Amino acid sequence: MLLYIHIPFCDTKCPYCAFGSVTGQHKLHDDYFNALACDLNSQILKFKNLKIKSVFIGGGTPSAVNAKHYDEIFKIFKPFLNKNAEITCEANPNSADLKWLSKMRNLGVNRISFGTQSFFKDKLKLLGRTHLASDTFMAVKNAKKAGFKNINVDLIYSTKLDTKKRLREEIAQISKLKINHCSAYALTLEQDTPFEKKYEYKKDSAILAKFLINELKNAGFKQYEISNFGKPCKHNMGYWKGDEYIGAGAYSVGFYNSQRLYSIKNLKEYIKNPCKKEIEALSKDDLRLEHIFLGLRSTIGVTKTTLNNDEKAKAEILVKSKKLDYKNGKFYTRNFLLADELALFITQN
Repeated sequence: MLLYIHIPFCDTKCPYCAFGSVTGQHKLHDDYFNALACDLNSQILKFKNLKIKSVFIGGGTPSAVNAKHYDEIFKIFKPFLNKNAEITCEANPNSADLKWLSKMRNLGVNRISFGTQSFFKDKLKLLGRTHLASDTFMAVKNAKKAGFKNINVDLIYSTKLDTKKRLREEIAQISKLKINHCSAYALTLEQDTPFEKKYEYKKDSAILAKFLINELKNAGFKQYEISNFGKPCKHNMGYWKGDEYIGAGAYSVGFYNSQRLYSIKNLKEYIKNPCKKEIEALSKDDLRLEHIFLGLRSTIGVTKTTLNNDEKAKAEILVKSKKLDYKNGKFYTRNFLLADELALFITQN
């Protein structure tokens, strides 16, 4: 079992945070973590002999919240952790100071992920970020001081400012950090929103994506999933394998007992009723199709016995055309950028 904990607060007004900036609203933080504890407890009690393989604390910006708020949350799930459980926490470079990082490390967090997004000032401004490249270097330095060895930075690409030259410089800066993981996400925009008009898509985004992947590979970051490079994150790999997971917090999603469980999205409504979940029942075919799509997007691959006869025949065609590899009873994507297209080809009638 995996555990995902959603922290919907942010230390800046950014397009990636569902609730915007609430820095300084300490009562709201208190109320939210009380609700989160209730949510987490109620779900954990549903399981017998629960073993948690990995924990991911993310969503908004966990570092926007005083580390003391996490004490009670860790007390709840720590008794159920596997011995070598991976515990990741997201953070912003300008809010994760040495004190906060040390506290989280002492609680048990052993992997930190910084929302760097870019090392260019104009691109950071475009993305609504308030930190600078120097903040990322200081944050990574402090993380290492605090005892972190597994460190990730996030990078956003396909903005209107991106070029091959600039992306090469981004990767050069990441190399200087001497970390073991990088997540690179293409800019995605919700339709008919102010952000869609402001940011614009790059017409050559597919070319830039391929270039970025090669640059990361040359820098020593091996791709293991469509957006992730370096030492594989156990939590990420759990998702691609189709492992069950508990989702706790406003806006969170869980998956177990062939059901997807959605928490309340409105922050204040969640605080009033944290244990309420909207449930989506998943059929065996739903789960099978998810396995195909997720498996092809990662190094997990797709087991041949998962496919029906028609799908096996299509997969064999892709092997012959060198789009897929086949070994040890599994199909693997050669180019993750084509993963969804290949999955559709295999599964569509």
